[in-house]
Amino acid sequence: MARTAVPDAAAGSDPTAVERVRTALTAAGLPDTVVTLTEDVPTAAAAAQALGCDLGAIANSLVFEHDGAPLLILASGAARVDTRLVSRTLGGKVRRAAPEFVLEHTGQRVGGVAPVGHPERLRTLIDVHLAGYPLLWAGAGDHQSMLSISYSDLARITAAEELEVR
Repeated sequence: MARTAVPDAAAGSDPTAVERVRTALTAAGLPDTVVTLTEDVPTAAAAAQALGCDLGAIANSLVFEHDGAPLLILASGAARVDTRLVSRTLGGKVRRAAPEFVLEHTGQRVGGVAPVGHPERLRTLIDVHLAGYPLLWAGAGDHQSMLSISYSDLARITAAEELEVR
């Protein structure tokens, strides 16, 4: 398992983004659970393999555009977000955001987006299927960092609306 910490200046890491995630966790009264892996984990499958956890326990932080505004969906790594379903539920149009849009609204690059640590709070939905895992792993601001968190804490610190997203 590749949980060994590496210097923040390592390739693929963004110490500023990761520090904002750490700050957001502790400001919410949670411990700093960020780990920096020895290799990039830009996909849920890569993260699950490196962490030795079930793919479904990876909480992907996916940014969409909802009528031009950012919408963060925390979805299980084992599922694909059904944008038609989300559009019908919320009203309006929901589509996957371009990498530039993601960076602008989160301060983090696609593949390393965390559920917290953004310049401004984003409207957030959380996949109800994530509740089936006692421990979740989510990106922590770059391609090498992950954080561990419970479903209830993740929903609380992101002010997420629970929703069937698949």
